[in-house]
Amino acid sequence: MENFQSLGLPEPLLHSLKVMQFEKPTPIQAQTIPFALEGNDILGSAQTGTGKTAAYGIPLVSFLLTNPDSNAIVLTPTRELALQVLKALREMIGRESYLRATLLIGGEPIDRQLRQLERKPRVIVGTPGRINDHLSRGSLKLNTTRFVVFDETDRMLDMGFSIQLKEIAQYLPAKRQTLMFSATMMPESLKIAQSYLNNAKEVAIGLTNEPTKNVEQEIIRTKDFEKYERLLNRLDKINTSCIIFVKTKIGADKLARKLRDNDRRADAIHGDLRQRKRERVIKTFRERKNRILVATDIAARGIDVPHLEYVINYDLPQCPEDYIHRIGRTGRAGAQGTAISFVGSQDNIKWKRIYRLMNPNEKFEDTDSDNDRRRSRSRHPRRRNESSRRFSRDKKFSEKKDYKRSGKKFSDDKKDSKRPGKKYSDDKKKRFKKSKKSSEKSFSKDSNNKKSRDMKPRRKLFKPARKNNNE
Repeated sequence: MENFQSLGLPEPLLHSLKVMQFEKPTPIQAQTIPFALEGNDILGSAQTGTGKTAAYGIPLVSFLLTNPDSNAIVLTPTRELALQVLKALREMIGRESYLRATLLIGGEPIDRQLRQLERKPRVIVGTPGRINDHLSRGSLKLNTTRFVVFDETDRMLDMGFSIQLKEIAQYLPAKRQTLMFSATMMPESLKIAQSYLNNAKEVAIGLTNEPTKNVEQEIIRTKDFEKYERLLNRLDKINTSCIIFVKTKIGADKLARKLRDNDRRADAIHGDLRQRKRERVIKTFRERKNRILVATDIAARGIDVPHLEYVINYDLPQCPEDYIHRIGRTGRAGAQGTAISFVGSQDNIKWKRIYRLMNPNEKFEDTDSDNDRRRSRSRHPRRRNESSRRFSRDKKFSEKKDYKRSGKKFSDDKKDSKRPGKKYSDDKKKRFKKSKKSSEKSFSKDSNNKKSRDMKPRRKLFKPARKNNNE
């Protein structure tokens, strides 16, 4: 497959692809589109930035143009990815086409979505949560939906959408075509994905556990209190746009505020922002009004910014697969990119997991973390005391074993000798017994006196008047 004209696509779709300047298909598109046009289910995986959206978008539009009584639905894990997919599908459909596409995502007024559904759109793009809401309301019908796409399947399963996906599948007809795509596909995700597919064709392009070769990776070893200063020094050397990934929403707002205080054009995006605010932040970043975008992992999937050359991992991700999606925001469509990762003293385990994911056949060697671990053990007084206690306990246990082997008895004197302050001479023992007996006697006397005192009646405050004997 050298071009799209040899596939026998409808003429309006070929015209749209020409306007979009789609001339030569990518490897994932060249292997996926012929299978999809034949009506096969597909399980596709490829690296980020290889054109997976067009790999299922072109068969979807072709299916709708040739089957006027059928509809299609595309499920995505995040709102930003849903917006990007909708934009790409509308470009493929073309402005002059009668096909309507609508967006069903959270964070937008549901009344507007209800009005859009009344127009009976043939393409639905949305997130599982909001689509499930419309299905329970009865405002969305999927009985004629015979083309289903799961985009970023592993992410949807990781985010806990597996129950909602099962509920959506109950509304779908049994006879349908299902396509699943992702940049990474773990064995656990594959087992769940197979339950939605029927004799699927598997298409895998490259190794999904490693980033594209166009991305140059750079690691900066630093301490936590030096991380922000080193970030500022690195940003001074970057003249283009960049995304800085952090692990929390509060951290994103805090870092963006600090960068603005240091005269840097920065903005933050995370899940707590309203949909309009998120769209405005992405729009200003794409238009290069803000040079820096501080983001959580919400922007690690599907955000396509053509001029993005740098990705900075200020905080390493919790999941190793998210690292590949993060740095996949740069180096897209054959362009060159750079990924910079700050690795602190607390990030050695995370970086070890990431390294093993990308290099499963290589041994991970990290001398810096070993030295830090040795220093922390020597400085920590509690650990030092615990080790000395453990040594003495093991020594005592070995002495007991030696006594048993020799046939002798491990006497109480031997036990007492091992405890400091417990070994006394005979004179001291006698004196100790006498003092103990005398203290017991004195204690008993005091207790008897106390009881006798307690048994006496209390003195009255007012004495009764004396009787006069003369009376």
